[in-house]
Amino acid sequence: MSIDPRVALQSLTTALEEHLIAASNRRGDGDPAVEAAFFAVADAFEVYEDALYEAYSEVTPLQVFDDEEDDDDEASIDDDEDLEILKD
Repeated sequence: MSIDPRVALQSLTTALEEHLIAASNRRGDGDPAVEAAFFAVADAFEVYEDALYEAYSEVTPLQVFDDEEDDDDEASIDDDEDLEILKD
């Protein structure tokens, strides 16, 4: 059963608004409300992206990164720091 992209977009918009509210009311680092809102945005985006693709074979220019990809990116940055730059 496919989801109407307009409905999925409305859910994504609502999730983004709730994330803004949670961020503006943050009660310190690691606030569970902000974390929950963060994951709600990611989930709503994935539903929207799937619905958009199913309906129109189209995608957005956005991408959701998971923690494993972030760890790999950080490792490659650290490796770059070990490189020596030679100047003429």
